[in-house]
Amino acid sequence: MKKAVVLGAGMVGAVMATDLAGDPDFEVTLVDLHQSALDKATRHAAKMGVAFKTASADLSDVQVLKAVIADYDIVLGALASRIGFQSLRAIIESGKNYADISFMPEDSWDLDALAKEHGVTAVVDMGVAPGMSNMLAGYGASLLKECTNIEIYVGGLPRVRTWPFEYKAGFSPADVLEEYTRPARIVEHGQIVVREALSEPELIDFDGLGTLEVFNTDGLRSLAYTMDVPFMKEKTMRYPGHIELMRIFRETGLFSQSPIEVEGGTVKPLDVISKLMFPKWTYDEAEEDLTIMRIIVDGLDDKGASVRHQWDLLDYYNQGATSMSRTTAYPCAIIARMIAKGQLKMPGVINAEQIGPQAGLVDHVIAELGKREINYRYQQLAL
Repeated sequence: MKKAVVLGAGMVGAVMATDLAGDPDFEVTLVDLHQSALDKATRHAAKMGVAFKTASADLSDVQVLKAVIADYDIVLGALASRIGFQSLRAIIESGKNYADISFMPEDSWDLDALAKEHGVTAVVDMGVAPGMSNMLAGYGASLLKECTNIEIYVGGLPRVRTWPFEYKAGFSPADVLEEYTRPARIVEHGQIVVREALSEPELIDFDGLGTLEVFNTDGLRSLAYTMDVPFMKEKTMRYPGHIELMRIFRETGLFSQSPIEVEGGTVKPLDVISKLMFPKWTYDEAEEDLTIMRIIVDGLDDKGASVRHQWDLLDYYNQGATSMSRTTAYPCAIIARMIAKGQLKMPGVINAEQIGPQAGLVDHVIAELGKREINYRYQQLAL
């Protein structure tokens, strides 16, 4: 039996631990600083008919982290992005294989040589987007003689649209707000170019949901550097009207981190709007959400014909867990199983697009997701 440890008992980490605990091949421990988070995760697992061990520890302390993971065969990461990079380094230095969804701001591949030196396979950003989006992009490109274009459209939304925002955050609201200010890197004519956040809005129709609006966000991450494709972009999907509202907030200065004086005091506008808005953007217990994604990979096939490979996902809250937590946690747990069982051996810091082309891997992951009622719909189209 393999021993797995899941770092972080938030919504995603709890689902990871529950999923692995249902596998007789694994003994699972969930670790977090907050006992309340561990207790909540334990109660959810019990409702699903499974159980795992728990431990309370300050995982932001690198030495504590190394001690926690010492006796485990595989490590799964669902940590805050601010400690993602230091945790990745510590796990690699400990010689532990790793699957992670921390979405750290640093370039994780800076630790690639270190991982190879220690013989560690560390698959990072293995969630839904990044994660499945990258895997399918890499796989789709491998099906083509020449890949010319990759487009990723993704969003997490409340199932019920409620005024005034018609939006809630399936992950950290602070990270969401950054999407409205951080410049977006996209690829045009083989070069990385920068666009303003919330720029180039479009409307897109999606079966089962209707018309949504999309806008540029800085989501390509590793794809911009690992894929030799002349045109690539990622856009975020929202219910119509969201872009204009966020533009108004931004242009008013409400997303600014520069202090301003107010009646003799000093305050950051971003802190104020975060304090006021985050409660309204937080899902209530058992409130239903959905995850929507479209991956488009265009190019030429072996006969020189222009073709499109397209994957669509529309997933809903299920079994007491948010769609965003499920669609993020399950791909990471599936890949962790493969690493632990020796089915995936690629020493280094690996991005999902690099494992996508491996024979049978995408079919396996999508089949496993289907068992968990997460269904990707594929179609090939002539252009």
